[in-house]
Amino acid sequence: MRIFFVEKSSTYGYLAMYRHILRFAVLMTALLLPLSVWAQEIEGPDVRINDGHILVSARLDLSEEQLAAISKGISKEITLYVDLFRVWRGWPDEFVLGAELHRTLSCDPVKNEFVATSLAGNTLREKRFSDCESLLKWALTLNDIKLAETSELEPANYFVKVTAESRIRKLPPVVSYLFFFVKEKEFSIDKDSESFPVNRKEKAK
Repeated sequence: MRIFFVEKSSTYGYLAMYRHILRFAVLMTALLLPLSVWAQEIEGPDVRINDGHILVSARLDLSEEQLAAISKGISKEITLYVDLFRVWRGWPDEFVLGAELHRTLSCDPVKNEFVATSLAGNTLREKRFSDCESLLKWALTLNDIKLAETSELEPANYFVKVTAESRIRKLPPVVSYLFFFVKEKEFSIDKDSESFPVNRKEKAK
């Protein structure tokens, strides 16, 4: 019969490694869990028709904690969806078309650099600002986004849905495997506009 002996130093080593892994897991969970307690809000959306174009304006309001984190150097990527729906009585509303905008926010108070980008389709814009406040005002605002032409729409009632999403930064594969329970989205909110008529024979009110 063979008898195996395990040295105390090896046992203590395994226990120490286990404790380090556990601490790392707790820390990563606290950092990566979605910030559901932080409130976000969409102001608007406001829709107006001008010269045959449907124009949409809205603004995303972040919590004070999120704004403070960005101003201290935590970069953030936000995706904004602007979707047009046709209203049907007795049937689900019909998705007609939509626009997708990706915006990144980066404030570096040490280097005094405040840069934001906006990607819409194949068009990428980069803007530099003198301070983080003006960057946030631009990046979190939709101002008269051209969504559709009324001449291409059937006479009906429509509304616009604006959705704002923020995803947690991409994690290394090993970390993603260990923390499979952590949601990818930091937050996702949406808000609908009031319905409005579109009719090529009548001027929409």
